[in-house]
Amino acid sequence: MCSLVSCCPLLSKLVTGLIMADSADFTPTVNSQSPAKEEQGGGEGGGGSEGDVKGGLTDAQRGVLEKCVHALKHAKNDSQTLAALLLISRLCPASELDKPTLRRIFEAVGLNLPARLLVTAVRGDENSGLPPDELLSLGTALLAALSTEPDMASSPQLLTTIPLLLGILANGPVFNQQKREDREQHQVGRSPDGEVQSANISNPDCNPASVAQSAEETESSRKKGDDGSEANRVSTSQENPPSSSLDAALAADCYLVLTVVCALPRGPEQLLSRGAISALCQAVELNQTLSHEKGLTLLGSLLSGKNKDKAWSKHTPELLSLLVRLSKDFCESTDETRLGMCGQLAQFLPPAGVAVESEELKAVVGRLWEILRPMVQAKLTPRHIGSILVLSACLLDLYGWEMAGPPKFCCLLVNRACVEVRMGLEELPGNDLTPEVQHTITGCYRIMEAAIEQACNPGVPQAAAPSQSSIATLSLQQSRQVLGVLEEAFSGLMYFLQQVEPSRYGDPFVFATFRSLCSWLAEETSCLKEEVTKLLPFLINYTRSHLQGGLLEHSLADWMVKMSIGEDRGAWTGREALRYLLPALCHLSAEEVPRKVLLDVDTPALLVDFLSQSWTSLRGKTSAASTRDPSMETACSALLNFTVTEPERVRKDSCFRSLEALLSEALPLLVNKPRLLVLTANCCTLGLMIGRLKEGGSVEAGQRRFLSSALRFLRSALDSSSSPGPAKVSLSWEDSWDDAAELWRLSLQALGGCTRAQPSITTLIREEGWLRHMLAMLHQCSALPDQLTQDALEEALCALAERCPVCKQEIGDMMTSSSEGALSCMKKLKKSVGVK
Repeated sequence: MCSLVSCCPLLSKLVTGLIMADSADFTPTVNSQSPAKEEQGGGEGGGGSEGDVKGGLTDAQRGVLEKCVHALKHAKNDSQTLAALLLISRLCPASELDKPTLRRIFEAVGLNLPARLLVTAVRGDENSGLPPDELLSLGTALLAALSTEPDMASSPQLLTTIPLLLGILANGPVFNQQKREDREQHQVGRSPDGEVQSANISNPDCNPASVAQSAEETESSRKKGDDGSEANRVSTSQENPPSSSLDAALAADCYLVLTVVCALPRGPEQLLSRGAISALCQAVELNQTLSHEKGLTLLGSLLSGKNKDKAWSKHTPELLSLLVRLSKDFCESTDETRLGMCGQLAQFLPPAGVAVESEELKAVVGRLWEILRPMVQAKLTPRHIGSILVLSACLLDLYGWEMAGPPKFCCLLVNRACVEVRMGLEELPGNDLTPEVQHTITGCYRIMEAAIEQACNPGVPQAAAPSQSSIATLSLQQSRQVLGVLEEAFSGLMYFLQQVEPSRYGDPFVFATFRSLCSWLAEETSCLKEEVTKLLPFLINYTRSHLQGGLLEHSLADWMVKMSIGEDRGAWTGREALRYLLPALCHLSAEEVPRKVLLDVDTPALLVDFLSQSWTSLRGKTSAASTRDPSMETACSALLNFTVTEPERVRKDSCFRSLEALLSEALPLLVNKPRLLVLTANCCTLGLMIGRLKEGGSVEAGQRRFLSSALRFLRSALDSSSSPGPAKVSLSWEDSWDDAAELWRLSLQALGGCTRAQPSITTLIREEGWLRHMLAMLHQCSALPDQLTQDALEEALCALAERCPVCKQEIGDMMTSSSEGALSCMKKLKKSVGVK
């Protein structure tokens, strides 16, 4: 209603004559006192003799208001609606109306009227009797007022006007050329005798479809002039101002409507689907009214969160052009102005992986680093250094250290980021961080994470990196310096996390801190070992709380994307927290002291639960959609560490029985998914390693199903079709052999262990044809790919010979007839079967 009140002079000008013209149909009874006196409270002196004030209005005002609302609801044409609105706006200031009353007024006016006003103005209808610019002003003012009501803002009718509003902001008020000439020749809105004409804008065809058609016409005006010719780009310089002047109040109303829509749950998607990016970029390019003050702010909102990828992939040229312009303004500004522009500029950088091959983008990033280097080195307040570090983090997201600068500067940048983290996490009382500080620290986390790999792997130059402008290679001394400041900063992270109560597990900033620490633990677990071990119960309980649900997962997912701390843009599942911790668990579960702590907090059960949930998700995907999942592989590796080092725990813990059931279900399906070969190898190895801990007994149905799939999988790794030459890795395994070879060898060793623990398995091995296949391959080929492969296979065959007389006889017969093949090289096997 505030926008409506602000346009009272316009309303007064438009409807003064209309009230008189329609007085026969519209005659609301108004107190003889003037509106001004009514606003003062009624009787003489404003003493309120007309009654007590309720909700800011006197009884007399409220009575007149009710009549005006009744008139709004029963208005026969737009003239009566406008007249009633004028009386309300003059009689009752919006600040004195309660929300229910405002809603009644909004519902009575509806969205049809402002929509018709806009359509009529754009089409330049001769019968409207009012100038198009005034129709636009009134229509947008009404829309702005109505949009403050949530139900109105989300109405399909209002959404259909968005393209019209965007067209106005991008091009200014564009009317038919003939209408402009008519306005120059005649006084618009008056008949030849000078009387005011009725605003006949209540055309029956002004429905949403008409609004959409007018919106399309407005959209086409970006490329075509009124006469159909190609419109020339208008310079934004002082010498060439925009060709059409856009009234500031009109522009403000348009931006208000768009901003309100953007704040709706699906508002950004609604704006993006209606061309908001292109229109707002054009408005900024043409320097239209309020385009920098409000247009850039609205664009920044659209480019934040999950819509950033979609917007950049669809509007790369426009957004890249805008970024070039903004970066140029940034580079040409004074130092003081730049400090205030850092935060805004970070919003307009593309997401990682988008347009990275663009030479234009590389040039922009290079220029920005040139400006940022002296700023990073300067003495600044925490607020200013924060925005600089966040912008630096965004640039690192795009090209890493390649364009940042020489090693000395990179070390300084990491040092400043670490200092900010320590100050923020250790010194603030009660760890009560403001959103601004959280945003700064999150940006510092990204700088620290970018430095971890470089510092942990010194001496490895980046490919094709210009030696004068990239980090190239950290010296050993510089790597030690960086590791030192990182260690101090991550010590601060662990201190902060130690203070976190379970009630704060849903805090997005806690998740960001947890994730950053996991990136450090994945690369470096030898430092701060005592602190890390002490923190393990928190880390496991934190990940378990997310995996089991019950937290505000959607808010976490949205915040992850908004802060650019999440790699995956998909839906939050609750497994993400554990995904980040898994590499560290894989390392820590191999060490005795941390492993004991992990067992105390029941980490194996957590990993089994994770695998179960991940398998359920993976099983529902088609073969084409199934892609390698490193997190499932890493979880298997951590469980394998527990299986190898803690056999008694494996025999007693029920979670390993659940794991066996899961593997017996998964492996038969995984062997038919070549893209998941490494995961299949992990599951095969883990299941066989557990099986070797069993003691005697018959083979159960689930175990039989698992072993049958495992035997088929293991024999598919080598191919002897090229004999009499050496055996080769089969084509299906070739691409994954580097990752799967060691698992294949462990599986063979574990198969031998299963045979020794349960001799009845030998019958299944013979029935599946595994022994026959392996002996035939060894007989045909002259050698195996490497000695490790030969040793692993020989170990499995020796176990069969020891536990199964029939297998021993088959192996002995083949070795007797094979004097030159790979089988003849297995001396330990010869001894087992008694062949000389």
